[in-house]
Amino acid sequence: MPTLKQTQFQKQKLAPRQVLQAKLLQLNTVNLEQAILKELEQNPVLEQVEPEEPQEILKEENAVDDMDAPIEDIYSDTSTYYFEQEKTEMPVPDRHSFLEDIIERLQDSGLSDTDQEIAETILWNTNERGYLDTDLFLIAAGFDLEEEDIEPILRTVQKMHPKGIASRNLQECLTIQLEDEPESLSYKIVTACFDDFMHKRYEKIQSRLKCSTNELHKAVEQVSHLNPRPGEGYTDRFQTVIPDVIVREEGDDWVITTNDGGLPELRISQNYAQGIDNGKYQGKAKTFIRKKMDSANWFIGAVKQRRETMVKVMRSIIQNQPEWFSGNMDFLRPLRLQDIADAIDMDISTISRSTRGKFTDTPYGIFELKHFFTDAIELNDGRVLGTFIIKRALVKIIGLEDKQHPLSDDTLVEKLKVEGYKMARRTIAKYRDRLGIPVARLRKEI
Repeated sequence: MPTLKQTQFQKQKLAPRQVLQAKLLQLNTVNLEQAILKELEQNPVLEQVEPEEPQEILKEENAVDDMDAPIEDIYSDTSTYYFEQEKTEMPVPDRHSFLEDIIERLQDSGLSDTDQEIAETILWNTNERGYLDTDLFLIAAGFDLEEEDIEPILRTVQKMHPKGIASRNLQECLTIQLEDEPESLSYKIVTACFDDFMHKRYEKIQSRLKCSTNELHKAVEQVSHLNPRPGEGYTDRFQTVIPDVIVREEGDDWVITTNDGGLPELRISQNYAQGIDNGKYQGKAKTFIRKKMDSANWFIGAVKQRRETMVKVMRSIIQNQPEWFSGNMDFLRPLRLQDIADAIDMDISTISRSTRGKFTDTPYGIFELKHFFTDAIELNDGRVLGTFIIKRALVKIIGLEDKQHPLSDDTLVEKLKVEGYKMARRTIAKYRDRLGIPVARLRKEI
């Protein structure tokens, strides 16, 4: 006979304001503008500040004491220079990006309008490798749903071509590609013995799955030919990059501005605010207006918070990479997201959203913010350097090699040792592979 019982457990749930701040922070400048325009359409209490009559821009600039501009300068018109540039009259061809093609195919999947919107949000939160790059519960919270409510929608997206898109990890990606063969040895290896497979503990797999060496060899061969990065190979060839942050040097200081001065400036409608104060609205109308005013204030605050966070993160990056910003673009110190989080006293997830897909315009060109983050490696002589330096030196050496007699990994070790980087051969091979550079015999030219 069924019985009723109560259970107590803890569950993480973000407040609506936190969800909004996280959502806006992960948007780039273009998507932020779209979000602002959408909010203006949906919230009658929110209105756009009409620009005043254009005035002559003063050429004189004041010195900045801190590394970034004061708060009033951060939102100045100087950040709109990209929108003021003279545009060349050139027809833009109609092109669909990789994600837009998937979204177009989703229309035939039978999803409702709401589910379609959730699916699009999931796709726009995938990284260049095709993996879901944000927590699923954050996407669910944005639609006032629980994580388990949008799991079926995620599964629908993952079954689209290429299979495994929007997977949360490698095991899930490979499992989806093998789900049509649930009785196969390959499927069992990925689902039941994944850790042993990744560490090549084949004896343990044989013992657990009771298979022969020949069967295991065929299964491993099949898994090895699956696509571990469903997003690669479909990278959009045509991409316009609009920097989110602009960095300029003034004397010994750096001026940091967010490139959103051309976006609509928002405020609460005075008509509705005065109507609340004067008692014009009563009952349900008053409740509705107050609710919309709270929502509008949260949105305006979230936009402002995004600006301040972006400036803080960029300032901390400059402080941690002084050599690079002094002009030595071949040198980057070891830097992790956690280092920035500790420096400005923010959560690492906030730093991740601030840097993911964001670009900065520096005196040396436009770079993605993640360019300034690099792992650390300890050389045989005890020095600790950023892996960026080693990879940069490796690219230069291979770039200058005789393509008819390309350098082997052993020779690369000796060349790097001459440069002052004494490292093991397996480490060099690993970095060469991460750079997408093939082995010597595949680099040979006739």
